[in-house]
This record gives sequence, C-alpha cells and structure tokens, in this order.
Amino acid sequence: MSQSGVITFKGNPMTLVGEPLSLGSPAPPFELHYADGGIKTLTLEDLKGKPTIISVVPSLDTPTCATQTKRFNSELAALGDGINAVTVSRDLPFAQARFCGAEDISAMRTASDYQTHAFGNDYGLTIEELKLLARAVLVLDSSGTVVYREVVSEVASEPDYAKALEALRSAS
Repeated sequence: MSQSGVITFKGNPMTLVGEPLSLGSPAPPFELHYADGGIKTLTLEDLKGKPTIISVVPSLDTPTCATQTKRFNSELAALGDGINAVTVSRDLPFAQARFCGAEDISAMRTASDYQTHAFGNDYGLTIEELKLLARAVLVLDSSGTVVYREVVSEVASEPDYAKALEALRSAS
C-alpha cells in the first residue's frame, strides 16, 4: 500500500496529487456523475446511511480494472441492499454504463470523476503524470467516516480484496 504519495505504473514512479485520507477521518464531499437516461449526480450524502465500498480504478477498459470491478461485483452481490458499492474512474459515464451492461455488473454502480477531477484531488488519488485515478479501495462507515484505505502501490496490480471485504463487513 502506498502511503507516501508515490506509486508506480509498470515500474515507473508516479506522483499522487493531494493529501491521502486518514483512517477515522470524515470522507471529503464529492460530486461524481453517472449515466442513467442522461447524466446524473452522485454525492457523498447519497451514500450515507449504509457502509460503502468505493473501488477506484484508472480506466474500466483495461484488464486489471475490469477484473477488479467484476471481482467486487461478484463478491458484493451476496451483501445485497445492506451496503453501497461504487466503482469510480475518469471514464465517461456512457462508457462506464456500456462496460457494466457488457459485463453484467449489477451489484456495483459506476460514477465518473471526469468533469472536475475534484474527487481524485480531494482523496489524494490523482496520478499527476497520467491525469488518471490511482487504483485504490476505500471503505466508509454509514456516517461517511473512512474505516479502510488501500492505495495499490503498483497501478497494474490488484487490490487486497479480502481485507477490503473484511473491512466492509466490519462496518456493517
């Protein structure tokens, strides 16, 4: 897990913009966008009231990001409506919706940071050199407090699914 603001992409050092989130701190407010018969808005307030897992990926159209999203989708399906599950990337909302339809993603929703990049910057997850989001997993409790944070130190690697899911179950 990266704590220093430096990660790698295929072995090349990359810099994360912003301050990393601290465990026990309130998650910063955000405004993300998704496609649902047009462009809609998703905010932190929309997620409060249930534990939330936020799976952050650089782009759904890459193999590791697709694997991460499909794996969380299948693992989270058993938890049903008791949790919120969101994949965040900078892909356009329409591309995210196409991916979810093609891959039968139904236990997770997707949301995009394409407009302002504020989510990535406020959460310390923007890769300066690529202007994409780093691979990360966040778990928030029902009040929006950060209870788990993993920033994958090598962007091409997968996160620790078991630890993230354990944190989500503990927050439930």
